[in-house]
Amino acid sequence: MNQTPPPLSTWARNIAPSPTLAVDAKAKALKAAGEDVCGFGAGEPDFDTPDFIKEACMAALQAGKTKYAPTPGIDELRAAIAKRYGSDYGLKVAPSQVVVSPGGKFSCYLAVLATCSPGDEAIVPAPFWVSYPEMVKLAGAVPRIVPADDSTGFKLAPSQLEAAITPKTRLLILNSPSNPTGAVYSRPELEAIVDVVLRHNLYLLSDEIYEYLLYDGLKHHSPATFSREAEARTIVVSGFSKPYSMTGWRLGTLVAPAPIAKACIELQSQTTSNATTFAQYGALAALREKAKARAALAKMLEAFDRRRRFLHAELNRIPGVSCLLAQGAFYLFPNVSRFGVSSEAFCARLLEQEKVAAVPGSAFGAEGFLRLSYATSDEIIAKGVARLARFCGTL
Repeated sequence: MNQTPPPLSTWARNIAPSPTLAVDAKAKALKAAGEDVCGFGAGEPDFDTPDFIKEACMAALQAGKTKYAPTPGIDELRAAIAKRYGSDYGLKVAPSQVVVSPGGKFSCYLAVLATCSPGDEAIVPAPFWVSYPEMVKLAGAVPRIVPADDSTGFKLAPSQLEAAITPKTRLLILNSPSNPTGAVYSRPELEAIVDVVLRHNLYLLSDEIYEYLLYDGLKHHSPATFSREAEARTIVVSGFSKPYSMTGWRLGTLVAPAPIAKACIELQSQTTSNATTFAQYGALAALREKAKARAALAKMLEAFDRRRRFLHAELNRIPGVSCLLAQGAFYLFPNVSRFGVSSEAFCARLLEQEKVAAVPGSAFGAEGFLRLSYATSDEIIAKGVARLARFCGTL
């Protein structure tokens, strides 16, 4: 009997692939084929994981730390994470409120699943990290996109948030420092947003994965520290991938009020079980050996800051391009709308003609922009921005 197979699930049919990973994969494929590609698409530091972290992981392997770990993470790491939030921000966190997951991305997804039911709404400011709306949809909820642009520093205004809230709203997702723009909210800006969140009894997912990647003397502010009421509504997500260059280790963290932490642990127990056991000992070393971690981070930040300033200056020299200076993370988000070409077409032609890989702003809910990662070598940045200038001259 010849029958057509049944259709895939609604989730499988409606999910969008990650545009950032797609661009990075295409650039790597062209490089493998011998093309001289300047890749600005990667969302990961171009530094190796510090040796002391790798050594701690290898020691754990040698010691037989290869079995299942507790679902929310090994006890020592959860305690170290709780202590870190106390020493860094004065936030009193019990280890039971900490969940270690297989990556910051999964931590964000757990937070969405724990707070949003089918038919609920989650407010997602744009430009947004590409995965936020898809995570909301995978939970059966509806992402409500609220746009901001370079005229406001890519920041959500409290009045915009207020206007977007409906009886179905359950969650606000906020990312500072921001991927893709590098924008950083000040404490007064965050306090105004938290005030709206509390008045409407919402949850706040505060994605702080880039919290240590800041420039020009800026300080990071976590909304959970503002008041007991804010702490009771805030889910803080971070991880080890960006500050310690541990992207492939897949280690995210989530700190939440006890009921939400418990729900996330139960969700994780039925999905991934636990983060990789021996990798967690590397993360533990990153937190315990603070002097070594600070030295490695300072080296990265020095390079990122140099690249940030150079790329920003070169972009603003290109006629038709304007770009704000990022305050955090390792991205610039130039405005190319004056060329009258969609960002997707712009990036496709840029890769074809000049072998420069960038991610279109449309992937982040911001048509007319590009995301350029400066987590790559000075040589590639200099060569790539020169090619971009040449390309723009043909439009």
